[in-house]
Amino acid sequence: MRELRSRWSALAARIEAATPAGRDRAVDALRALAILGVVLGHWLVTSLTAAGGGLRGTSPLSHMPWLAPVSWVFQTLAVFFLVGGHVAALGYTSARERGTSYGAWVGQRLGRLFRPVAAVLVLWTVVAGGMLVGGTELDTVRTLVKLVLSPLWFLLVFAALTAATPLVARLSPVWPAVVVAGVDGWRFGLGGPDWIGWANVAAGWLVPFTLGAAWSRGALARRGRLLLLLVGGAATATATLVLWGGYPASMVGVPGAPVSNLNPPTLAAVAFGLVQCGLALLARDRLARLMHRPSAWAKAALVNLSAMTVFLWHQTAMMAVTALGLLVPVRLPGLHTPPDSLGWTAARVVWLPVFAASLGLCWAAFRTHERARRSRPAAVTAARCVPRTSVEEKLHA
Repeated sequence: MRELRSRWSALAARIEAATPAGRDRAVDALRALAILGVVLGHWLVTSLTAAGGGLRGTSPLSHMPWLAPVSWVFQTLAVFFLVGGHVAALGYTSARERGTSYGAWVGQRLGRLFRPVAAVLVLWTVVAGGMLVGGTELDTVRTLVKLVLSPLWFLLVFAALTAATPLVARLSPVWPAVVVAGVDGWRFGLGGPDWIGWANVAAGWLVPFTLGAAWSRGALARRGRLLLLLVGGAATATATLVLWGGYPASMVGVPGAPVSNLNPPTLAAVAFGLVQCGLALLARDRLARLMHRPSAWAKAALVNLSAMTVFLWHQTAMMAVTALGLLVPVRLPGLHTPPDSLGWTAARVVWLPVFAASLGLCWAAFRTHERARRSRPAAVTAARCVPRTSVEEKLHA
């Protein structure tokens, strides 16, 4: 144990030494918290139950709707889009000042997002094909593949908004919020078609993205504005929309529910996202102070260096543990049993470290796909120490 602590201290010291002095560490801390929130949220509200020789997807929120507050804590995508808009706006401005073309800038940014995707798609194409050939039920294969691919919608939307940064960086968040409100009014109030709700996929996530761009311009420096954002968003999301407007209390989709706040985003999800953004911006000074502790900063930096690997493989890690658990002759609580009691919830919490260990194996196997190709000397340097280029560039991915 003492040796592990010594190695960790040495790694943290190397990361600290490689970090530029002017880096805004609070931004990286917020991004790490957003990614980890999504991962933990999925692990807590996604359940694969053993039934009829196969696996079926369900959620504890279907059986215990009073657990909806869990989604308020772990549905942190708005913070990720907030940070994404902030970093994209700053990055594009910096690229223009250096004379870098839009094509070169957007190609570099999107490359960082999509390089790790190929490994996921190739592996699961092989796995799904092998399962079908081996006689696995089609519904089981469909359930597993859906869990793997469903997070990719977020990546596609994030990539589209990043590519549109020159057009939307100075757009007020009010305008996309008005679009979301109009779409919801048409869809829910006037009986419009359900497909019109998909317009909110772009408009809904454009709200925190443009809020992040405004943050990069210094428009959110005043604490009073952030408190207004927090209080106004909380009052709108909880009191008006959820309590009186008929919107679901859960901020994630619930299997079998007639309306999802997330798929596509509703005005309730957007308003609640503003609450999270307000909290994040109010906490950034405290986070910045915390991140000047080498150990805390090393943890945030390492999550950021492998953010897409963690995001893309966390469902695979959970499913691998679930599948291996089927080798045990009894159904394991919190893993294969129906998520319909507090006992299941307690058992699922016990499984979280096992999922994390499985994700660690995925990270070790596939993290190289997230790195840009470098020459051999650079690769040797990276193996010995966290390089400055990684800290400066990859944390912006």
